[in-house]
Amino acid sequence: MRIAIYGAGAIGGFLGGRLAASGADVTLIARGPHLEAMQSRGLKLVVNGEEEITHPRCTNDPAEAPDQDYVIITLKAPSVAGIVDAMQPMLGEDTAVVTAVNGIPWWYFYGLEGPYENHRLQSVDPDSSQWDCIGPERVIGCVVYPACEVREPGVIEHIEGDRFSLGEPRGERSERCERLSKLLIDAGFKAPVRPQIRNEIWIKLWGNLCFNPLSALTHATLDVIATEPGTRGIARAMMLEAQSIGEALGVRFGVDVDKRIDGAAAVGAHKTSMLQDLERGRSMEIDALVSAVQELGRLVDVATPTIDLVLTLVQQRARVAGTY
Repeated sequence: MRIAIYGAGAIGGFLGGRLAASGADVTLIARGPHLEAMQSRGLKLVVNGEEEITHPRCTNDPAEAPDQDYVIITLKAPSVAGIVDAMQPMLGEDTAVVTAVNGIPWWYFYGLEGPYENHRLQSVDPDSSQWDCIGPERVIGCVVYPACEVREPGVIEHIEGDRFSLGEPRGERSERCERLSKLLIDAGFKAPVRPQIRNEIWIKLWGNLCFNPLSALTHATLDVIATEPGTRGIARAMMLEAQSIGEALGVRFGVDVDKRIDGAAAVGAHKTSMLQDLERGRSMEIDALVSAVQELGRLVDVATPTIDLVLTLVQQRARVAGTY
């Protein structure tokens, strides 16, 4: 099996390094000093204080990795549209594309029975380039749980988590999904195949929707946002609006909203990815995490006053910082 990881930063590098260590044929697509370090010294993973060094194939040119069995995209959501043309050489007739990206995916309505089947989302794929040039029929959904950090070029530290949940958009238990699950399990991950991957997408999105923009606006860590009465109340209101939208689309929320907030508080003094991106001057995942939920609310005629307000503020914050 040939596997390419497009965007071999913290999560992609952790995933690719572990796959390479298990004997998989892995190509990492990266750039800059991180790529140079991996090419010259290998990829070093730091897990539980132990160092693991692997030497997967590393390049910045997808044309050097044609006809992959799997292309796993681990970029931030705003970057995906920009690599659609570059990734074409990797896409053979039967290549599966795994979207290990936070938020509502561009393929969300592909094969989803009901009035919105194959509806295209403007907020995350405004020109339909991902739908048209990747193709929803190639997609395997993926919900990412590990937290990792690029400590220095070529060195990735694992913080927590080892699960990558997988699922076909149509819900079938396909051979390609089962095969990928086995590859990930062999590499030391938990990789359940879910018949309703959208439910799991929403459970993770539920927190990202509110905690990420609120952290960018306040610079507070998760424990503060989830326990201070004012921000907790805003987060709760956003989550209840999102729950109404998800349920209108057939999603089942197996967790109570307050337990979900308490779970975030238990993580401790953690900076969300959106706050980290703001501080580092990087593009912020506003559209996949927040704008898409607003768009879905309008689609199913669910009012989103709190989401609308927070979205307006965080968009303005990002524009001022030049990160949107």
